[in-house]
Amino acid sequence: MLAYTAAADTVAARPPREISRGVKRLALSYIWLTVASSAIVFSEPALYDALMVGAIILLPLAGLAPVTRGLALYLLLLTVIIAGGLVATTQAGVLNVPASHVGITLYLALSSVVMAAFFSGRPIANIRLVMSAYMVSALIAAVAGLVGYFNLVPGANELFTEFGRARGTFKDPNVLGAFLVPALLYAFNEVMAARFVRAAPWALATPLLLFGTLLTFSRGAWINLAVSLAIYAYLTFATAGTNRQRLKLMVCVVLAGAFAIGLFAAAQNIPKVAALFGERASLEQTYDVGPEGRFGGQKKAAELILTHPLGIGALEFARVYHNEDVHQVYLNMFLNTGWVGGTMYLFLVLATMTLGLRGAMRDRGGNGIGTVLVAAFFGMALEGLVIDTDHWRHLYLIMAMIWGMALAAPGRDYADRFSGRH
Repeated sequence: MLAYTAAADTVAARPPREISRGVKRLALSYIWLTVASSAIVFSEPALYDALMVGAIILLPLAGLAPVTRGLALYLLLLTVIIAGGLVATTQAGVLNVPASHVGITLYLALSSVVMAAFFSGRPIANIRLVMSAYMVSALIAAVAGLVGYFNLVPGANELFTEFGRARGTFKDPNVLGAFLVPALLYAFNEVMAARFVRAAPWALATPLLLFGTLLTFSRGAWINLAVSLAIYAYLTFATAGTNRQRLKLMVCVVLAGAFAIGLFAAAQNIPKVAALFGERASLEQTYDVGPEGRFGGQKKAAELILTHPLGIGALEFARVYHNEDVHQVYLNMFLNTGWVGGTMYLFLVLATMTLGLRGAMRDRGGNGIGTVLVAAFFGMALEGLVIDTDHWRHLYLIMAMIWGMALAAPGRDYADRFSGRH
């Protein structure tokens, strides 16, 4: 795969058509608004989905999504997964539910491919545009979660929490927690990269995002955050251009760690936070164990995979075989898309990790954007071991950024695409 990618990097992208400056600004504003709306998911399809369908059409028409051969590999992997899903649908007892699920996967795949093309045209500028919108979206969701959790506005608790956990403007606390992690990493990286005055807004945003993540009481999101931060710190230390940068990283890590401990200690003084944290901090919940628990369901799923090479169809597991979904994306993809689709999904995850690591390790002395993205993706890939992530919108967006940067048009060396140097 790497050989293919390297070869693809040498193939010139199709030259973008000439567009007026006004049309370009409108298109970029539309993309910013689309991503900024991504936290508003009270119901589905969400506003983000309607706007993203427009973006899938708009970006190619505006000449802002150049096509490269390398992009075809990304499209091929996603296409095989979707084809596997369609075949598995024929094995289900009902047609409409798995077919609808595959349709959503198709939309997310198309959005990711088009966005990858968009990022490949102007990697750093376009990713900064999108991440600024992502930060706004994450802050809206986090603040809503905090307002709801502490019931700062009448009725907010019912609207922005679920089972005593902050969910913000999302339907599920687990998704809110996972959604905030990339924003946290990006904010921390901006604190690392910017001077004091410019770093101040990011430093103020970080505790809001961190507290929001804590109050989701999502074990998966907590693990995601811990792993992502560890990978980010390691890669940043390894690729730092000077010892001064390494020293700044260590100081920031120590200060951030002290702040996190202080925040946790303060939260423990709030009775309902302390009680729920003690319950959720356990690695095993009562609903995890036993043949009808989460782990029992995953064992059933593994046995079904061995006897159903074509899969059983999306969401069929909870309808027929168990009382809930698998809550493990890799087992779920084999059930939803068969042996071929499940294998391609594993390959897609590994390929994305490889491309992200390759770029981050070559970004010596750069701005750390590649490191943020690969660390965030690693965290989400690991969280997939305890939850179904295959329809997370931000997963497909982060993948698009990694592939877009890796497949950026020739004219700069590989490290420059990740560091932003021209």
